[in-house]
Amino acid sequence: MDLLPDSAPLATKLRNTLIQYHSIGDSEWRVAKKTKDATVWRKPSEEFSGYLYKAQGVVEDATNRIVDHIRPGPYRLDWDSLMTSMDIVETFEENCCVMRYTTAGQLFNIIAPREFVDFSYTTSYEDGLLSCGISLDYGDVRPNFVRGFNHPCGWFCVPLKDYPSHSLLTGYIQTELRGMLPQSAVDTAMASTLTNFYSDLKKALKT
Repeated sequence: MDLLPDSAPLATKLRNTLIQYHSIGDSEWRVAKKTKDATVWRKPSEEFSGYLYKAQGVVEDATNRIVDHIRPGPYRLDWDSLMTSMDIVETFEENCCVMRYTTAGQLFNIIAPREFVDFSYTTSYEDGLLSCGISLDYGDVRPNFVRGFNHPCGWFCVPLKDYPSHSLLTGYIQTELRGMLPQSAVDTAMASTLTNFYSDLKKALKT
C-alpha cells in the first residue's frame, strides 16, 4: 500500500500553486466555451501535455454554502451529475482529507468511467475560501475503471464587494484522464463539464 503524504507541506504547496494560477494574466487564456452561467478559458498546462482550464461565473449564494457543496462531503454526490461515488479515505487536521471518487462515462462512453484518489484542502482566501486538490497514486484501481489524475486544481469563491449575497466562483482544473483517448474528445468534454458544473451547482443551491 502506498503511503499517504504528510498533509501540511502538501497543503501549503497546493495553495501556493493555485494562487499562482489565479495571478496568470488574461492575455495567456483563450476562451474555450461560454454559457449564461460561466465562461471557460484554457491554456497549455505546465504539468502535463493537456490544458489548464479556468472557469468563472457569479453564483447567487453565500461563499461558505457554495464551498460546502463543492468540497468533499455529503452535498457533492447529490448534485454533481458527473460524480457517481465518493468515499473519504482519510481525514487530516484543518480541512484536509483524501477522497476516492468515480465519474460517469462521457461523450456516449467514448470516455469510460474514471476513478480518482485526491488529496483535498479547504482554506481561507481573501474574504472567501479556496478549496483545492491534487491526485495521489494511492491504493488499487477498481475493476472497470481507468485511474485518472488531477494535477493541481481548485476553486476560489469570494463574495462580490457590492453584492455580498453573490459570490464569484473561479475554478482551475487540469485533469489527465489517461487511457487511450483522442485529445479532441477530452477537450470537448472538459469545457462542457465545467459549464455544466455551474448550472448544476446553481440548481442545487436553489433547492
